[in-house]
Amino acid sequence: MTKTQLMMSLYATLIGAALALFALPAHAQQRAQQAACGPRGDMVAKLSGQFGETRRGIGIGKKNRVLEVFASEATGTWTITVTLPDGRMCLVASGQAWEDRMDDLAYLADAET
Repeated sequence: MTKTQLMMSLYATLIGAALALFALPAHAQQRAQQAACGPRGDMVAKLSGQFGETRRGIGIGKKNRVLEVFASEATGTWTITVTLPDGRMCLVASGQAWEDRMDDLAYLADAET
């Protein structure tokens, strides 16, 4: 697999995980939110206190939902969250082996295969 394909696969995985929350049926969303949601302040404190994660990225999605990526260089953990307009933050995905990257994908698309 080329570097370009690897990077595109990584970005597609992260975006797909974040979008999964938006694609769930309403009843499935309610169950997921009950299990992995809470007041934003409490959730951010937990990500910071237990995992040493800080916010690395933010964006606005449909229905005024705020998508954020938290990560820690020290622990290597990462978490994707969605904050709903009512102030609840829900965990969408999490994992390990985080790396901060600012690759120019246009340049990678022209790289050797």
